[in-house]
Amino acid sequence: MLKLALNYRPKTLDEIIGQENLLGKDAILRKMVEKDALSHIFLYGPPGCGKTTLARVIASTLDKPFYELNATTMKIEELRTIFKNYTNALQKPLIFIDEVHRLSKNQQEVLLPFMESQAALIIGASTENPYYSLTAAMRSRSHLFELSSIDASSMKTYLRKVVQKENISIDEDALEYAVFSSSGDLRAALNLIESAHIAGEISLNILKQIRPHAMQGGSSESESHYELTSAMIKSIRGSDIDAALYYLARLIEGGEPAEFIARRLAILASEDIGNANPNALNLASSTLSIVKHIGYPEARISLGQLVIYLASSPKSNSAYEAINLAQKAVKEGDIDPIPNHIKTHAKTYLYPHNYGGWVKQQYLLRPKSFYHTQQIGFEKTLYEWHQKIITPSSK
Repeated sequence: MLKLALNYRPKTLDEIIGQENLLGKDAILRKMVEKDALSHIFLYGPPGCGKTTLARVIASTLDKPFYELNATTMKIEELRTIFKNYTNALQKPLIFIDEVHRLSKNQQEVLLPFMESQAALIIGASTENPYYSLTAAMRSRSHLFELSSIDASSMKTYLRKVVQKENISIDEDALEYAVFSSSGDLRAALNLIESAHIAGEISLNILKQIRPHAMQGGSSESESHYELTSAMIKSIRGSDIDAALYYLARLIEGGEPAEFIARRLAILASEDIGNANPNALNLASSTLSIVKHIGYPEARISLGQLVIYLASSPKSNSAYEAINLAQKAVKEGDIDPIPNHIKTHAKTYLYPHNYGGWVKQQYLLRPKSFYHTQQIGFEKTLYEWHQKIITPSSK
């Protein structure tokens, strides 16, 4: 058995690929490791990007005893035993905790005093951002680092070296598909090649028999897939139903994950349709939820229905432009104090419901203008509603 993912797991910082922002020559995380100045850290990123590998490499680089645990099965007594065994030891252990976002509050409370006393170096990992699942006390004693999906170029170079070293024969189209369909997951790419290797020379057809569609996780690094996605979005924006369906079909047949397509359509529902048809966002949200659970081939029907609906809807980018202008103002330093009468527990606040639903009142110290309605579709109704609310003669 080849065991490619195991045999080619990086053993040094230099062998880890695709994380230049963290481990490049001048990257701070690399310097912290090399100077043995690393504090407790929590790593998060997609599957197969090297979180566990990085923890193991750090333990090896720092010459620390390594313990690998999982938050879903970790027992508090197990932690206490590890700490007890190193009470008077000169070398402190590195404890790696996977699925760290699942740490219970009780587990975190047990870890805190040992983190505070540096009784062990704690490294956590998760495919989800653990920021909100960690207590403030845990966050104040650690740093959070995000790992990226491995880019197509780095993955292809790495896979090419592996197949050459193992004398594995693989077509160029097959290698491209192994990269694209793995969605930045190097482990998945190695496992796919290893499984296909039993057939001898690896062809695109063999890989597609094992993995008919790309793994869920993100868009292809292939320019053609970016272009197809762009063409679909532009066709919907231009209300060309048939063109939008054509590009959707090409994305599906090309192996693009259903969830990625649904996410792009959900963005379009707000950016290009907005309040001209607010229900577009509801349908996009429902479609995103549906395709997560059913997958292909049935997901294509829901995606097709959504594309037709979006292409048929009136278009407005008023909401998109409004939030962009508001953020631009804030970023450029337009920061005004909140008027005293609308602060929490203010005594002079006028409660609109006591005045029939609306009362003239100042909410900004200086007037600002971000939203400019185009009065397209339902946006016109919203405009008329708003005018009736704020126009005194209509009261």
